[in-house]
Amino acid sequence: MTTPRIFPHAMLREIYEQPNALAETLTAFTDSAGLRDDAFLAARHSLAGQHSMLISASGSSRHAGIVGKFLFEELAGLPVDVEYASEYIYRTTHTPSARCVLVISQSGETADTLEALREARLRDAATIAITNHATSTMAQLANCSLTTRAGIEKAVPATKSFTTQLLVLHLLALFAARARGRLTNAAVNARLQHLLTLPDLVSTWLPTWESEVERVAASMSNAETCLYLGRSIHFPIAREGALKLKESAYMQAEAYPTGELKHGPAALLSENVPLVALATRDPHSPDSLFRYEKTVNLLRDMKAQGAEILAIATEGDTTIPTLARNTIFIPACLEHLAPIFEVIPLQMLAYFTAINRNIDVDRPRNLVKAVTRE
Repeated sequence: MTTPRIFPHAMLREIYEQPNALAETLTAFTDSAGLRDDAFLAARHSLAGQHSMLISASGSSRHAGIVGKFLFEELAGLPVDVEYASEYIYRTTHTPSARCVLVISQSGETADTLEALREARLRDAATIAITNHATSTMAQLANCSLTTRAGIEKAVPATKSFTTQLLVLHLLALFAARARGRLTNAAVNARLQHLLTLPDLVSTWLPTWESEVERVAASMSNAETCLYLGRSIHFPIAREGALKLKESAYMQAEAYPTGELKHGPAALLSENVPLVALATRDPHSPDSLFRYEKTVNLLRDMKAQGAEILAIATEGDTTIPTLARNTIFIPACLEHLAPIFEVIPLQMLAYFTAINRNIDVDRPRNLVKAVTRE
């Protein structure tokens, strides 16, 4: 009989709870036939006849929303804008606005996002809420509520709540793609088969990520700042990684689209300013391979300039390890699934860097969380 592991911090335990959270969320929205129509009935009404969508959220949830933007646009052909919830309420009503507003919040009580939802209702928009609490204020106010199944998240830094948000956004984008005639039912189900592998794959890779990231983090603790890089759907994951480092380890970190590094930020590079580069690839996607080659070229130039590089790459890649001092691999997957795999090593990087700096990682200073228990 295996003795259950006792985790030193809630954050690390919740990182390890992600396979179960993903599995529970998949069960809530899918069955043996595919997407559960009953789970998306209200979403069908909110999305009907819509020509655009606005996603409003704060913090990590906003980064999930930016990933959602790529999913909705590329899978469902639905144009999406993403607003800071704290800014949306101040936007003039004279500007063109989406008739469908999707808000995202772990607690469903985030003050800025709740005000954005109320503003959207006043503007007569159809509203959808993605939260981790089915009885939250947002869930009750929105026309449609989609509940993640992350369970209790006690640590202030979002981990399993974030990855389940990504999963629900992916499922909703597939539903929208089918409803809008962009993907056949067979194509949606084929993609679902990949999503269904997530819990087992994450569970398999977690121990490897933990041991490798713990080793790498030892060299990060004394960095002055970190620059995170990602292209396309990977850019919001770079932003999430930078945010995790800020709130968990109290280190300055910034994220940029990879191609923007040479437009100013590269001046910061030194042995005390490492690069964290998302350099994954989907060999079945020409667009992904094109972006990957551009990233390889940039990392080659950065290595020549003496940059300290930590890369997240796809298993089997033999090029990136020649350019980066340290490489953390994720399993080969469709590009749209990569964000879930990429963010978990970045969560661990923030965790172990914070531990090395003797920080209470579960309760970062000056930060609070609306709901940490049920």
